[in-house]
Amino acid sequence: MNRKLIIAAFFLGVIGAMLPAPAAANDGWDHDRKIRHVLLISVDGLHALDVANYVASHPNSALAELSEHAITYSNARTPTNSDSFPGLLALITGGSQLSHGLFYDVSYDRTIFDPTDPTCSNPLGPGNMMVFDESIDVYVNGVSQNKIDTTKLPNHIVNGKCVRMFPHNAMRSNTIFEVVKAEGQGRTAWADKHPAYDIVNGPSGKGVDDLFTPELTNAGGFDNTVSVVCTAQNDNLKVQAILNEIHGLTHDGKPGAGVPTVFGMNFQAVSVGQKLETDNKVKNPPLFQCPTDTDPSINGKPGGYTDGLGTPTAVLSYGLRKTDEALRRMIDALKDAGIYDSTLFIVTAKHGQSPINPEKVNKPGHFADLVFGLDNNNPVGILINNAGNNCNSGPCGFVQDDDIALVWLPAGQQALTKSAADYFNAHAKELFIDEVMSGNELKLKFNNPLNDSRTPDIIVQPIYGTIYTTSVFKNAEHGGFSFGDTNVGLIVSNPGFDRRTVKTPVLTSQVAATILKALGIEPDELDAVRKEGTPVLPFASEGEEE
Repeated sequence: MNRKLIIAAFFLGVIGAMLPAPAAANDGWDHDRKIRHVLLISVDGLHALDVANYVASHPNSALAELSEHAITYSNARTPTNSDSFPGLLALITGGSQLSHGLFYDVSYDRTIFDPTDPTCSNPLGPGNMMVFDESIDVYVNGVSQNKIDTTKLPNHIVNGKCVRMFPHNAMRSNTIFEVVKAEGQGRTAWADKHPAYDIVNGPSGKGVDDLFTPELTNAGGFDNTVSVVCTAQNDNLKVQAILNEIHGLTHDGKPGAGVPTVFGMNFQAVSVGQKLETDNKVKNPPLFQCPTDTDPSINGKPGGYTDGLGTPTAVLSYGLRKTDEALRRMIDALKDAGIYDSTLFIVTAKHGQSPINPEKVNKPGHFADLVFGLDNNNPVGILINNAGNNCNSGPCGFVQDDDIALVWLPAGQQALTKSAADYFNAHAKELFIDEVMSGNELKLKFNNPLNDSRTPDIIVQPIYGTIYTTSVFKNAEHGGFSFGDTNVGLIVSNPGFDRRTVKTPVLTSQVAATILKALGIEPDELDAVRKEGTPVLPFASEGEEE
């Protein structure tokens, strides 16, 4: 070889040795030693304040143990809005409605057709409610059969054919489950509260190998959510599924599956404990009262918080305690299976709940009714009333409300958006409005409703504490943009981490990117990460003490 070429080759070799390794191998994670599994837990409703208070008052709790070797993000926020669907999808897609396209579990799409229109031939054209809650279950004598009734699904046109839209068909971006499987990294599993959580399968419909969705409401002939005790019992069905999976079984205990690479579940007891005006309040007995809620210390007692400092009532304390006990069982199972050190254990929440302070609760009625009540001859009032109350199917718009109001105007009426928004603003006091978002302001945060079939035309954020409902059973809700709705707990734990608290604002959508990075997979395999530029959580690969 030419002497000059030998010298050049030598220096190139030296330079090559000095260059950093590719990002996948130099990301801060010790892939030879650490993360082989990720257990993702959503404690629905869990505020960052709840985590801080509980760990401080229960130093021997599971949350305290996890926090002892974890990064705790005390200023984590969900992407707005904070309903269960977008809240969960943030965690598993790495994005927001900009990417995945879901605003609520019951929302609206201007391109779909009613379940009763299997030929997609409504003469008024497309546009219909997109219902993916417990109402789409198969029921026999009022009891959910834990599966989807396909006749209750909306219809949409795919490749020129009118077909049913399953929840996963509504997804516009892929999930961590789909990426893990595409990378050949092993099995996936998830457990949640309704069969409609088929949505976690992602656009492929095949993201989750072991999906377990025991219905929370109208199960066994009664509604679990009237009672924190019965909700915790329903949670326990999913907890047992996780314990089985930790030991390499399927959710129902069948052998041979192997421990999933990514798996997890949601807890509902904390959310219910926060919302209940009265635990196990009689509601059309005996159908809706929970027959196994016999704990005299909480039966018939108020839920939620006792003050604005986040002091839980006995009802909420029960939900927190039962959830923590379940987390303890998971920790013990991981240790027993010898995989605690190789598991990234993440505890967070799809959403928070508001208000925390019981003195702020205001339940004036549903938004459409309030608007119509201002002047039932006003064109805007009539328009909103029709969308909110007088339309069960077809392109006549929709109003979804909780501690937020999402307004989709009827087909051909979007030109009235400014008139409706002006009317709401002019009556902000009577409608308990803090902000009306529409037009250019809405487009700064969401896709343009004139181009996107899912985006509401108007979003109304009420004054904090206002819930657009007449319910006498709940004193808190979620779905809105408020701090109480969006500031959630987030603990990223592994025994190899030192304790650290990060107060820098982060989003729960960063969890998805962090999960993939921990497994040695590039986060930009997620559609939403590429589209929205979602980063990995800060310090997650270090776990170093400040």
